[in-house]
Amino acid sequence: MSKIGFIGLGTMGGSFARNVQKAGHDLVVHDLHRQFAQPHLDAGATWADSPRALAANCDVVLTSLPGPPEVTAVATELSTGLKPGSAVFDLSTNAPAVVRQLHADFAKRGLHFLDAPVSGGPKGALSGRCAIWVGGDRAVFDQHRKVLDAMGDQVRYIGPIGAGSIAKLVHNAAGYAIQCALAEVFSVGAKAGVEPLALFEAVRQGARGRVRTFDMLADQFLVNHYDPPSFALRLAHKDVSLAVQLGQEVGVPMRMINLALQELTEARGRGWDHRDSRSAMLLQLERAGIEFHESPQAVRAVLDSDGAA
Repeated sequence: MSKIGFIGLGTMGGSFARNVQKAGHDLVVHDLHRQFAQPHLDAGATWADSPRALAANCDVVLTSLPGPPEVTAVATELSTGLKPGSAVFDLSTNAPAVVRQLHADFAKRGLHFLDAPVSGGPKGALSGRCAIWVGGDRAVFDQHRKVLDAMGDQVRYIGPIGAGSIAKLVHNAAGYAIQCALAEVFSVGAKAGVEPLALFEAVRQGARGRVRTFDMLADQFLVNHYDPPSFALRLAHKDVSLAVQLGQEVGVPMRMINLALQELTEARGRGWDHRDSRSAMLLQLERAGIEFHESPQAVRAVLDSDGAA
C-alpha cells in the first residue's frame, strides 16, 4: 500500500489516521504535540519532525487542522518539500478563498491541493461513518479515492476546488440555524405546558420529523415547481402566526420564528397564497439573483443514491 502523510492528530484527525492505518496504508505522522502521535507510532507509523520532513517521504498528505491560518502555514511548508505530482487533501473546515489560493500556489509547483472537509463529528470520525466532500481535480480524486474511503462511508466528489468547503459551510450553517430555531420553539412548547420529552416524542414523528433535513428541498425548491401546492402558503402562514401568538401568550421571545413569519407574509403580499408554502423560498433566490431548474429525474436520482459508492 502507498505511504500516506497525516498532519493533525487531534480528536478528529487521530481517528481518521487510525482508520487509514487499519486500511493497510503505511503512515507518516506529524502534530505539534508528539504525544498525540503515540498510538499511531505504536501501530507502526513513522514520526516526522516537521511538515516539510513528512512531505519528503509521501506522495499523498492528509491534513486535519483547526482552521484557515493553520492550514495555510502547514500547506505552505508542505509545498516546499513535496515531489511534483504529489497531492494534499485538507480535511479541515476551511474558507473557499483560502483553498483556492492554495490550489493555485500548489499548481505553480506541479502539485495538487484539494479541499475535502468532513461531516460526521467525533463519533463519525471514529466509526468511519461520515461524509467527505471533495473539491479539486477529479482525476486526482479518483486516483486517491481509496485513502478517503478508509475514513468515510460517504465520499463524494463535489466539483472544482472550493466546492467541498462550500458544501460544508452550507451544511453547518443550516444545522446551527435549525438548532437555534428548535431551541426557540421547544422553549415555547415547554413553557406552554408540555413536558419536554413528550414534546420531543411527538414532533419527531410529525411530517418534518420523519424526513431528512435537506430532503425538503427536492420536490419544489430545486425543481422550481410550486403549483399545485402540496401545502398552501396561506395555511403555513396561519400555522406560524398561531405559533408566534403562543409565544406571546407565554412570554417567550421568538426571534427566528418571527423572521420566518415575515418571509411568509412577504410571499403572501406577492399574491402567492394558493401556491405551495415553499414558494416563500423564492424570495431568497430573488435576493441572490439566481434560479433553480433541476430536473425531477435528476433530483430523484440523488435521493435514491443513499448508500451508493
